[in-house]
Amino acid sequence: MTKVDCNIDVHHITRVEGHGNIHIRIKEGQLVEATWAVVETPRFFEMMVREMSAERVPFLTSRICGICSISHSLASIRSLERAMEIPVPRSAEKLRLLAMHGETLQSHALHIFFLAVPDFVNTPSVLPLIESHPEIVQSGLRLKEAGNAISALVTGRFTHPVSLVLGGVSKAPEKKELAALKKQLENVLTDLDATSDFCSTLAIPDFVRETEFVSLYNGSTYPFIGGDLLSTDGVRKDENDYLAMTNEFQETFTTTKFTRLSRESFAAGALARFNNNRDFLHPEAKKAAVAFNLEPVNHNPFMNNIAQLVECYHIVHDAIAMIDELLDDPLQELKSSWKPKAGKATGAVEAPRGILYHHMETDEKGKVVKGDCIIPTTQNNLNIHMDLKALAKQALEQKKTDDEIRQLCEMVVRSYDPCISCSVH
Repeated sequence: MTKVDCNIDVHHITRVEGHGNIHIRIKEGQLVEATWAVVETPRFFEMMVREMSAERVPFLTSRICGICSISHSLASIRSLERAMEIPVPRSAEKLRLLAMHGETLQSHALHIFFLAVPDFVNTPSVLPLIESHPEIVQSGLRLKEAGNAISALVTGRFTHPVSLVLGGVSKAPEKKELAALKKQLENVLTDLDATSDFCSTLAIPDFVRETEFVSLYNGSTYPFIGGDLLSTDGVRKDENDYLAMTNEFQETFTTTKFTRLSRESFAAGALARFNNNRDFLHPEAKKAAVAFNLEPVNHNPFMNNIAQLVECYHIVHDAIAMIDELLDDPLQELKSSWKPKAGKATGAVEAPRGILYHHMETDEKGKVVKGDCIIPTTQNNLNIHMDLKALAKQALEQKKTDDEIRQLCEMVVRSYDPCISCSVH
């Protein structure tokens, strides 16, 4: 049973990107403290881009993250193109979206199979699953490989893209390579079904804390690049109004900033996108959501993992359809010419972990004079912090053991798939 007095300290939680600590303190049977603290040293990419030519900036900002490098590159590109009024050919827009699909697929597969699932089968890592469930690990690897293949073909590399440039893309994939990629994606459809069957056997913790969810929204398609900013509480703002949507502030116990909107905290990510945009999912993705009884607005953070799986269905089917379009496209007009111009704008994209903002201001020579980045995990960190308090209190009321409380608290942090290093700006 839980002790009357106990301290639960998790120093540098595992199976997440970066370093964060959990501290739970119970005194005389009452929860007196539950803290999620990021302890990464702040990084200053916004200062690095100052005085840099706009065309070079996306190559630097892609280095903010090794997992979401395409998202960071495209967020910078979008903000700079909007600031300097640079047109983008339709074929290039399709290729960019396909690149985003590749990044999201490989990121979701990494998180679902190798970071989150061990929690649900009570193993310290994915390694025991190689022996007990080799077929599901192989499915995860094939899905991740498919995402990597998209990224490499469209952007020139598995990470830190080289072909995503201002005005479009610098190089088109060969048609035969696109056809081979389509075949690879068709082959992993069975892996998605196998993953759904496996995940349906997992016991997802019954935990609900009502919160606000924020994502992109365009009213016609499932969003990945650009659009309005929408919350489940009814707040809707223009892309350039990102500061009013995030309202960053600081606390002394953590090195990351926190954000809030209508409530004490809000969440971004796959579950937020689903809650705001469920109607725009591919029919096969909707079927997957129904199989897990996932309906908007869902307030269980552990269902973020299921929302990621639902998005994988959408991404694979949408990527296959998009490749069909690209195979019929001459792919001749891929990049527009542009001239430097003074301006300022925000570029918002849906990175795997949630809505990502890059704001850039340029001078008449096309050099960046100001930059700002607000990361999905920055927006999620306060929600994680509040979830920890509510979850620890619920577990205490249910007379969970100290170890059970620790495990649940680690699981809820990992459910957000945090990219902690990115969040310290």
